[in-house]
Amino acid sequence: MANTTLGRIISLDIGTRTIGIAISDELGITANGVCTIRRKNEEKDLAQLREIAEQYSPHEILVGLPYSQDGSLGSRAKNIRKFSGRVGNSLGLPVKYWDESFSTKTAEHTLIDAGIRRKKRKTVIDKMAATVILKEYLLSRS
Repeated sequence: MANTTLGRIISLDIGTRTIGIAISDELGITANGVCTIRRKNEEKDLAQLREIAEQYSPHEILVGLPYSQDGSLGSRAKNIRKFSGRVGNSLGLPVKYWDESFSTKTAEHTLIDAGIRRKKRKTVIDKMAATVILKEYLLSRS
């Protein structure tokens, strides 16, 4: 099924200490890492996400969820769903979820293959994971 909706999608890899962020192009073809924000508290996290959303004007939010091997949602995934619901309400955007079970590993292998040193990988891994999540989602729609 071809993508018939135009507009950017913002992808979030939500962790306990950081949030990796990626954005698609207007046509929903490419995914690009934007940044990683260090989490402080919910109010400040939402404010930073609003600033980024204002800059890119996405029409939906894609959030990676860590499913368990049996397909269920553990406590971490439930916390991510709760927080991402508040993000959606704060930004006035719909939230979709995507299985991110291997996104960090995929991102890490990509960075290793590119010759990125361990210290640098630590600073960009969450942004890369958000990019992997978004790429997989975009590919599933084409």
